[in-house]
Amino acid sequence: MGFNVRKEFRPGDVGEIIKFHGIVYSKEYGYDLTFEAYVAEGLAQFIKSFKPGKDCVWLVEDEGKIVGCIAVFGRTSQDAQLRWFLIHPDYRGRGLGKMLLNEAIEFCRKCGYRHVYLWTTSELSVARKLYTMFGFVKTEEKSHRIWGKDLVEERYDLWL
Repeated sequence: MGFNVRKEFRPGDVGEIIKFHGIVYSKEYGYDLTFEAYVAEGLAQFIKSFKPGKDCVWLVEDEGKIVGCIAVFGRTSQDAQLRWFLIHPDYRGRGLGKMLLNEAIEFCRKCGYRHVYLWTTSELSVARKLYTMFGFVKTEEKSHRIWGKDLVEERYDLWL
């Protein structure tokens, strides 16, 4: 199986990414439909305000199916947010996550961002370990009920 990585959206991709997140997070963590709405709202904002050269998306495909993704969303001239980082469960352990995270961070450096941040939850232990491997530091925690359950959201920051 050969993977294809592309850096642009095509018709149908946004819906596929929303569905991808909804299914994986429901199955693995018990998130409800409000999580899909959260993903959809963020992706809509990303598409509507997309700035070529400052924002970017990476989509990993296998036989035409999206099996991994990440995006850099420029928030200010100095700050970028990493969003929608997910690898399909059947494709984990192959280095795709490391490759995507590395590509996204390098893009941020080339764009002149000085700071990158992301939000995750305390349940995502494998992802959190990967973030710290890449130099991200946890800077904030907040506990609340979201996506149908009690969660601890965590912010991770990387200064470039």
